[in-house]
Amino acid sequence: MIHKLFNLTRPLFVFDTETTGVDTSKDRIVELGFQRWEAEGMTKEWRSLVNPGMPIPAAASKVNGIYDSD
Repeated sequence: MIHKLFNLTRPLFVFDTETTGVDTSKDRIVELGFQRWEAEGMTKEWRSLVNPGMPIPAAASKVNGIYDSD
């Protein structure tokens, strides 16, 4: 796991987003998430779906596994 790979001595905070695509001028966020890792392993995890206000393209759903019905 990450905590062993990096030999953590301080907490590591990992932030992730999933989007409807890669064009920052038109695509939108559909999920936000984070993990907090410490020397003993992951200590906290959180994620939340976000309504992008537009249909999620099939190509994006194929990559991130998030669909309009979610």
